[in-house]
Amino acid sequence: MNTVHFFYYELLVAMSIRLDQLVRNSAEAIASAQHSDSARLDAELLVLQVLKKPRSFLYSHPECLIDADQLAAINQLLQRRCEGIPVAYLLGQKEFWSLMLAVDERVLIPRPETEAIIDYVLQLALPEQASVIDLGTGSGAIALALASEKPNYFIVASDYSEGALAVAKQNAQQLAANGVCHEVPLLRGDWLSALGKNTFDLVVSNPPYIDAQDPHLQQGDVRFEPLSALVSKDFGYDDIQIISRQAKDCLKSGGHLIIEHGYDQREAIIKMIEAEGYRSVIDHDDLNAMPRFVTAIKA
Repeated sequence: MNTVHFFYYELLVAMSIRLDQLVRNSAEAIASAQHSDSARLDAELLVLQVLKKPRSFLYSHPECLIDADQLAAINQLLQRRCEGIPVAYLLGQKEFWSLMLAVDERVLIPRPETEAIIDYVLQLALPEQASVIDLGTGSGAIALALASEKPNYFIVASDYSEGALAVAKQNAQQLAANGVCHEVPLLRGDWLSALGKNTFDLVVSNPPYIDAQDPHLQQGDVRFEPLSALVSKDFGYDDIQIISRQAKDCLKSGGHLIIEHGYDQREAIIKMIEAEGYRSVIDHDDLNAMPRFVTAIKA
């Protein structure tokens, strides 16, 4: 029996433990596994997942006793987190742009850094009924965030992965049912290859952009995310090159292209997109002051 299982076996024998003690001990177990830099938060989220309580419950009821069945369920989640499984996958959801999105191993975990793209799009002077496509949508994060803010936009989301589209469909239907936004149409396709010319006012994408040999692929949450959504050929540049070329045909004159990229790809991507004939090619930082995405306009 490993350390984590042994710890909770003793608790199960005792039959109960205070909530505050449980969270402290769980955070210590997660920290000792060295797979997280937010052990306390991870522990809180996993415990609350089982208790089905809001976070405020941790502070209003620290003396609450946790029973054996709850401990067993928490133990299972804690064990998987100590193995490195991302919290978002264990919870089955991740917040993005105030939207709670379903996520699992078929899609990338939406990250707050990508929200900088939403901020930028909302500042653009696009037509009142702009046509937009989100390429490689994954969970649908970018498309659904834009749809929640711009109900008059015609927004389409596409992905090559059937698994990813199933997750995006779940999110689109749930948000539409809750009245958050209209349901976004989903397409399965290889970037823009099958789409018409002069169709979109905006093409936006968070594509694969990591080199297959990048050591970061063996670190943190990325180890459990789908490689097809992370890795691109030609040292990480291949898919960005394809999108920028194909978007020239699919964008309307004066249409905008937005592509997320890696922190060390800024200069190469600016040159690549300028070489395709776009104008006003500008790179933008995220809130952490790290290079995050490039914008360009079709001439």
